Amino acid sequence: MAEKKLSLKVVNLKGEDAGEIEVSASVFAVKSNPQVIKDAVTVYQANLRQATAKTKKRHEVHGTNKKPWRQKGTGRARAGDCKSPIWVGGGTVFGPDGMQNYKLSQNKKAHSLALRGVLSEKVGHGLIVVDSLALDKASTKDFVTALKAIKAEGKTLVVVGEGNDNLVLSARNIGSVELAETWNISVYDVLNCDNLVVSKDDIKKIEEALK
Repeated sequence: MAEKKLSLKVVNLKGEDAGEIEVSASVFAVKSNPQVIKDAVTVYQANLRQATAKTKKRHEVHGTNKKPWRQKGTGRARAGDCKSPIWVGGGTVFGPDGMQNYKLSQNKKAHSLALRGVLSEKVGHGLIVVDSLALDKASTKDFVTALKAIKAEGKTLVVVGEGNDNLVLSARNIGSVELAETWNISVYDVLNCDNLVVSKDDIKKIEEALK
C-alpha cells in the first residue's frame, strides 16, 4: 500500500512562491493526542528544574545549644534548645534539602506521537516551509526583513540545520525568535510558537526521524 503524502507550499525568503514539497501524512497529518502532548510538556519542564530550594534542618540552624530554661520547676513544657522545629526560627522538618531529583522521562514512541501531533497542528496554522535558510552573511536586519516577507509574525521558532552559523548570528538578537536544532525540536517549543519556520531540507530530516 502506497504511503499517503501531503503537499506543503514552499516560499523563498522574499516571500515568493517556490513550489511545493511532499511530506509523509504519517508525520504531518496525525490526529493529536492531548494526553501524550501534555505528558511531553510535563517531562520537558520537569527536566529544566534545578534543585535550588533548600531549608535548614535542626542541626544546620545557627545558634546556641543551651537549654532555654531548666528541665523542671518552671511550669513550662520542657525544651532542649531553640533550634527545635516547633520553635519560630527553628529547623524545618522534611523540607527540601537541595538534592531533589525532578527528572522525568517519556518513552520514545509516546514522544514521537506527541511531536508528530503538534507538527500536524502547525500545518496550515503557522508552519512555513522555505526553500533555503542559508544566508550569504550574518545580518539581523536582513533576517527581520525576510521574516516579514514570509509573514512570520509573533513568536517564531526557526529550525536551524547543521553548520548554518550565519542564521544563528542573524536570529539570536531578535526577541520574538527562538532557534531549535533539527535533531532537538521539543514539543513545548512547537506549542509555544505562532510560526514554525523550516527549510525544505530540514523538514525532510524531521520527517525521516519521526517515521
